[in-house]
Amino acid sequence: MDPNEKPESRSNNNRTLLFVTAILVLLGINGVLFYLNQQKGQQAEVLTTEVQAKDSKLQEQIKQYEALKGDYERQSRELQALGLSNDSLTARIAGISADLLKLRSFKAGSFSVAQQRLFRDRAKNLESQLRKKDDDIAQLKRDNETLYTETTTLKQRQNKLTDTISTIAKTNQDLTEKVGVASRLQADNIQVSVITARNKEKDDDKDEFKAKRVEKVKISFNLARNDVSPKETKQIYLRLLEPDGAALYNLSTGGGTFTVEGQEAFYTQKQDVVYDNSRQKVEFLYAKGAEYKKGPHTVEVYESGQLMGKTTFTLK
Repeated sequence: MDPNEKPESRSNNNRTLLFVTAILVLLGINGVLFYLNQQKGQQAEVLTTEVQAKDSKLQEQIKQYEALKGDYERQSRELQALGLSNDSLTARIAGISADLLKLRSFKAGSFSVAQQRLFRDRAKNLESQLRKKDDDIAQLKRDNETLYTETTTLKQRQNKLTDTISTIAKTNQDLTEKVGVASRLQADNIQVSVITARNKEKDDDKDEFKAKRVEKVKISFNLARNDVSPKETKQIYLRLLEPDGAALYNLSTGGGTFTVEGQEAFYTQKQDVVYDNSRQKVEFLYAKGAEYKKGPHTVEVYESGQLMGKTTFTLK
């Protein structure tokens, strides 16, 4: 220290030194505080970035699981449309719904890396199973389309076959009816004569006879040739109709009933004839056993319920 320096001067110097020191200390403290605040801000920024990144990963996982749930529900609907059910698929949808609840329960920044990895791996496995199931469903649809096409083709063939069978049956029925019509026998040259009480046969070109002299009526005719009708025993029916239209009918003289055009009718006599397609002659001889009525009489001849021929004669 300079011995010549005054005390007042030395005091001023000390105060200046203290002031400068204080300023330097304050500047140092401010620098430290600034540094610390800067570090704290950087840490907060890093933390905010990490929280945002975690939240972003969380939202991505939520969207991914929502999409997976929607896809699995779509698969379930497609299987139902195919008439199928899948319990394992229902359980998988329930599992995804539970995972979604867990994901949505995480608080901001709490979705750890380990949890991210866990849900990511599970989502990857679910997507793999989803693709495989889509392939299976696509194959089922192709199989169903093939089966539908084959079934439709078979139905079309069946319908055609049914139509063909129906056509053949109708044709056969028509042919049968035509053959039936063609095979009907016809009575040719129907002749009527009477037998008197003295057993004399009388005929008249006018087909007129005296009623009181008639004991029996004789009807004769030929069976016309028919190459279609089978050679077999035929039942020939005679109907002798009186003037009022009633058929002479008596069980004791061979009368009875038969069917004509779906209706029951009386016949006067019948006989079995072995048809040989030779224009063979058939004769009926009928005795009423009582006096005949005067007036026009009708003779009808039938075979198998079909009219073969008819003629008339008059008793006066």
